[in-house]
Amino acid sequence: MRPFKFSIAGDPETAITTVSANANAKFLGGGTNLLDLMKEDVTHPSALINITRLKHTAIEKTDNGILIGGMATNSFTANHEKIRKNYPLLSMAILAGASAQIRNMATNGGNLNQRTRCTYFYDVSMPCNKREPGSGCGALKGMNRNHAIFGWSEKCVAVYPSDMAVALSALDAVVHVQGGSTGKRTIPFADFHRLPGNNPEIDNNLKHGELITSIELPENDLADHSYYLKIRERSSYAFALVSVAAAMSLDGTKIKDVRIALGGVAHKPWRAAAAEQLLKGRDATIANFKAAATAELSKAKPLEHNKYKVKLAGDAIVRALTYALNGAGYGIEAGLHSEV
Repeated sequence: MRPFKFSIAGDPETAITTVSANANAKFLGGGTNLLDLMKEDVTHPSALINITRLKHTAIEKTDNGILIGGMATNSFTANHEKIRKNYPLLSMAILAGASAQIRNMATNGGNLNQRTRCTYFYDVSMPCNKREPGSGCGALKGMNRNHAIFGWSEKCVAVYPSDMAVALSALDAVVHVQGGSTGKRTIPFADFHRLPGNNPEIDNNLKHGELITSIELPENDLADHSYYLKIRERSSYAFALVSVAAAMSLDGTKIKDVRIALGGVAHKPWRAAAAEQLLKGRDATIANFKAAATAELSKAKPLEHNKYKVKLAGDAIVRALTYALNGAGYGIEAGLHSEV
């Protein structure tokens, strides 16, 4: 690990001003991803500004939903009564991620800023456009079993690792940020993370020095029929091969509203728009779930070693929708289901 300056910010303005003034400075929250990256010499900031004393930790009811603090920990958020009752999909997704120790440290804002777990990104001896723009993508023609089947480019085929973000995508969350020259602004979750395109080194649309202060969850009527399904190679402390956040509201047997987002398949949480469009207004049946999955996966572009993800993702969509229909995740405990 390379030397760096360390300071503690007592208020957001100080933190933002300090980071904005130094292109190589970074905010330090729980540090569960950043410190790993520094130890592996993937990133080497010249200054870290500790923001754990900032007061953006509350989870509050608003007129139109709930606001969760950017500095609230993942564990606090997942187990909060308002989240468990009104947004069980988010609780399930958070509790499916990492380990209890990491969730106790990791912050909500930091979760959204975590970087890919692509082995070529972490191995500094290998080419990686995300780590070193212009060096090439080692995974494109290399071992790409865990990589993207949607939205990738010749520059990068990595996937985004967060479970929490997949649920936030399905819930149409809005990210509240505060910056120096930019002031306060909001970013719809669909626009927060980026596909790789020609600039895979840019993970999201935050500007340097902008701080995530909170995440807004709009009201919905999806709580009774929500489910987060995570398929991984071992039952704990593993990233998703494929995950599905599924939620719906019903009018009798008809699907009034439906949300489906996929993890482990793209450079950002992948909203299954084709599947959602097919299902709205139709009966909630296995046959329709299968048709929706087929419609969505018809757009997939697998790589040499990850063709299995096409069928896996399709089957996962059907299973997650079935569990959601049956209310398997309502009350949370029944929804902590992982396929291995």
